Amino acid sequence: MEKVIIIGTGCAGYTAAIYAARANLSPLVLAGSQIGGQLTTTTEVENFPGFPEGVMGPDLMFKMQEQATRFGARIEYDSVTKVAREDDGSFSVHTGGGEPRQARAVIVATGAAPRHLGLPNEKELIGRGLTSCATCDGAFYRDVPVAVIGGGDSACEEAGFLTKFASKVYLIHRRDELRASKIMADRALANPKIEPVWNSVVSEYLANDEGKMRAIKLQSTVDDSQSELEVACVFVAIGHIPNSNFVADLCERDDNGYILQKKGTMTSVDGLFAAGDVADHVYRQAVTAAGQGCAASLDAERWLADRGIH
Repeated sequence: MEKVIIIGTGCAGYTAAIYAARANLSPLVLAGSQIGGQLTTTTEVENFPGFPEGVMGPDLMFKMQEQATRFGARIEYDSVTKVAREDDGSFSVHTGGGEPRQARAVIVATGAAPRHLGLPNEKELIGRGLTSCATCDGAFYRDVPVAVIGGGDSACEEAGFLTKFASKVYLIHRRDELRASKIMADRALANPKIEPVWNSVVSEYLANDEGKMRAIKLQSTVDDSQSELEVACVFVAIGHIPNSNFVADLCERDDNGYILQKKGTMTSVDGLFAAGDVADHVYRQAVTAAGQGCAASLDAERWLADRGIH
C-alpha cells in the first residue's frame, strides 16, 4: 500500500512529488502519456521564477523530475484509466496494464489539454507559431501580426494582452458578433490594434521553409470564398479540456470537467486531492500549477498525519 500516489508529471505533479518525497512519504508518480506536461511542447519559458535568461520547457521539466527523484520519488510510466475508492477508505489506481496500485491518498495533477482545430500540420507547428497561451508566448512576437481564434472572453482577453507586443492582432470568429461578455467584447473591438475577421474559420496553417507559421488560410462561413492572411503566430483560444475523465465516477467536477476543490486542494472525496490545470480554469500558468502541487502535497501530508500515517 502506497502512502500517496501522484498522477501526472507536469509542474503540479513534479512539485507535489518534491514536497511529498522530502516529507519521507516516498511517493509513487504515474507519469501518463505526456511526460512533463504541456511545457514539454513549448520552447523557451521566460516567466518561470529563477531563470532570468529563460529556460527551455523540456529542460525545466527534466530538472523538476531530477529534483523529485533525488529525494526519493519513484516514477513509473503508466497512464491511469480509473481511480476507485475501496471499502476501507483507500484508493485503487488502475492503469493500462498490471494490477491496480493501492494508496492511502491520491493527488491528481493531470492538467488540461488545449482545444485545437485538428488541422493536418497542427502538431508540427505547436511551439513554432501555434500556441494556446498568450501570457506564455506573446512576448516572442513583437512588432509582427498575429491572430487569435475564438470569440469568447478568453479570446478577447488574449487579443488585448497581445496588443502590448504585436503590430496587429486579428481576432478570427466564425460568426458576425462575439459571444464574449459585453464589457470584454466592447473593450476588444475598441482597441485600434485588434481587427475582427468575421464569419471566418481557419482551414489551413501555412508554414515557411523553416517549418514556422507564415500565414493562415481562411474559409468564409457565409459563402465558399477563401483568403490568405499573413501572421507570425496563431493563438488558439477555444477552451481547454481537463484530463479528468478517469475520476468522472469518483469526485465532483464542473460542467466543463474541471475537478472541484472543496477545502484547499481536497476534492469532494476524502483523501483525494487535485492540483494544477485539471482544477484551474482561470490562471493555467506553470508557476500557479507548481504552487498548487506544493499545496496538494502539504494537504495530503497533513491528512495522512491526522490518521497516524507518516
